[in-house]
Amino acid sequence: MKINLLDCFETTVESHADSIAVKHKEEQICFRELKEKARKLGAQIIQKTHHAMNLPVAVYLPKEINAVIADLGVLYSCNPFMNLDVKTPADRIGKILDLIRPCAIVTSLRFAVKLERTDVPLILMEEIVDEAEPKDFVLENRRKLLIDTDPICIINTSGSTGTPKGVVLNHRSFFDFMDWSVERFAFDGSEVIGSLSPIVFDIFDFELCMMMIKGSQLVLLDASLASFPARLLETLNQNQVNFIFWVPSIMVNIANLDLLDKIPLQTLKMIWFAGEVFPTKQFLYWYDRLSDAVFVNLYGPIEITLDCTYYVVKDRPAENQPLPIGVACRNTDVLILNDAGELCREGEEGELCVRGTSLAMGYYNNPEKTSLAFVQNPLNASYPEIIYRTGDVVSLDGKGLIWFKGRKDSLVKHMGYRIELGEIEHVIINDLKLVKYCCAVYRYTKKEIVLYYEKKEEISGAQFRKALAKVFPAYMIPAAYIRMDLLPRNANGKIDRLMLKEMAEK
Repeated sequence: MKINLLDCFETTVESHADSIAVKHKEEQICFRELKEKARKLGAQIIQKTHHAMNLPVAVYLPKEINAVIADLGVLYSCNPFMNLDVKTPADRIGKILDLIRPCAIVTSLRFAVKLERTDVPLILMEEIVDEAEPKDFVLENRRKLLIDTDPICIINTSGSTGTPKGVVLNHRSFFDFMDWSVERFAFDGSEVIGSLSPIVFDIFDFELCMMMIKGSQLVLLDASLASFPARLLETLNQNQVNFIFWVPSIMVNIANLDLLDKIPLQTLKMIWFAGEVFPTKQFLYWYDRLSDAVFVNLYGPIEITLDCTYYVVKDRPAENQPLPIGVACRNTDVLILNDAGELCREGEEGELCVRGTSLAMGYYNNPEKTSLAFVQNPLNASYPEIIYRTGDVVSLDGKGLIWFKGRKDSLVKHMGYRIELGEIEHVIINDLKLVKYCCAVYRYTKKEIVLYYEKKEEISGAQFRKALAKVFPAYMIPAAYIRMDLLPRNANGKIDRLMLKEMAEK
């Protein structure tokens, strides 16, 4: 019986002890050394948090081998890890820490100086070098107390009030997705994974699980490589990467630059993509040049561990036809509900809702937001059964395939990140006080955020960007700023978001 991921990892270490577990640039670490360092860190976390268990431990490190050691070390302490992006503005990091209140932060001397304002205890990676090997019983006795519904990680996502929401995922939900994916795609540990997603993404957690459960090799790719796609492809070839799970944005850029003809990816055999729509024209560029590879379109918000639907592209789609998000993963039930809470008919558009083991446990320290998104299944009045309302509008065709249509509200996926447009508006109005009224919309044709604002005099885009850069990561900063004397209002006196969305697409 599978209860926690560490048991699987230790089984993997027994059979892969001297194999390379993780590579980053010129550095690498084998499974045996990875386990030893993670155990030492785990023991230190236990000591410094006064034996805390099932409480969040933040990891504030760049995407390097130390970050992988840190995540495993937190798990060895029997606590969930929460990865933080070292490039995120200090104000946003502060809001996350204030909400989650982790019992410790694992970091390094280089980044500890950026955390001087917090009173959360810091644990430095440099301190584990000379740490004695912990006694087996110290870690194993604690692990025996874990159950499969205990949390494994917290992933922060955008929140409408200016404070991110911490999505709590547990061991059981990861096993649910991993068991399905391993069986469906015959993963056997020979995978060399080109890991491009930031460590704050759930995709990174999947890659971590592949390494822990199957012994797959992680090749950590710096986010900066996305700005140098030719170098990125060369890095894939140098490391003989055969599996990637990427957000489509960088793949679109590679297609537009016609790089696959110049730098063929001869070892790449499995290509997963998720997080946003992959334009069919650019997808076909990849599909036609990697005819032996398996392409899989996955869909699922962070609240559903990894993904809940998938579509294996077997037949070449027409260029003017979008890709479906497919069918539900095994042991996951997808409900398409209308506004009355009833199942939609074939072809009728409705909200995609999900039930099953894959669901997150909710939002950490945020019962109000949790109760709004994780609700009783309206189709079941006989016993408690929670479903997650995604807010995504979809429809089901006659072949049983699900097609994505859009969003019910202001939540969007941009560059693979899920962004609550209301958070941008909240900060501009209430925190920065740049304007009294504004509305952020998403321009899907250009894949960019547009901000409409109400003011008599114009504020330059440079002024907006300078102010927002102190608060938001780059992907949340609007690309265009449009001044209006008066923003359009609907009959209720509210800003007419729909009209502005239509204006942005013209």
